[in-house]
Amino acid sequence: MKWGLFGGTFDPVHLGHLRCAEEILELFHLDRIIFIPARVQPLKTDRVISPFHHREQMLKLAIEGNPSFSISDAENRRGGKSYSIETVRHFIDNSPDGTELYFILGQDAFHEIQMWKEWKELARLCNFVVMTRPGYEIKKLADTFPPDLASLFQYDSTADGFRGPTGNSIFFRKLTLLDISSTDIRNRVKANLSIRYLVPDPVRDYIK
Repeated sequence: MKWGLFGGTFDPVHLGHLRCAEEILELFHLDRIIFIPARVQPLKTDRVISPFHHREQMLKLAIEGNPSFSISDAENRRGGKSYSIETVRHFIDNSPDGTELYFILGQDAFHEIQMWKEWKELARLCNFVVMTRPGYEIKKLADTFPPDLASLFQYDSTADGFRGPTGNSIFFRKLTLLDISSTDIRNRVKANLSIRYLVPDPVRDYIK
């Protein structure tokens, strides 16, 4: 089994999230993408977010009908701040033997990874899929990782990724990144402006 783990606040989930998930599913021949709404993101504690229940309900509406997409409430059930290292360990412990995990994150988040809890261990536990913007290219991991850790990852031209000592890899992939943000959607809702074609219609109806 090959599972993609896609975390975030999803406040609200939008078409950009869904399109990126669909492309990653195809690119890496994954069996499923698991959306994992955060309870409290450690680096965004100063921001007010919608209650977990509403964000989870919008995700359920957004992925309805796609058998390859599912949702996990693991971070909400765990309580406290939502640390990625704890989430990945949860899936390692609760997945069928031999399951490959692909941790999905954006380019900006990847550049902040040294601020994450136990980030060096996280880099060894699973594959990373970094969603990059058009025109972005990384020549070496030392641009983001400290040299001592970056040196442990070697570029594999066959897989087009950086393979680490545990056999996991870090992949950079250019996707159809729709210029949509959850912040802009919330601002539009507050201003009574249309959010049609930014979110799935069932999510728009839920928000209304």
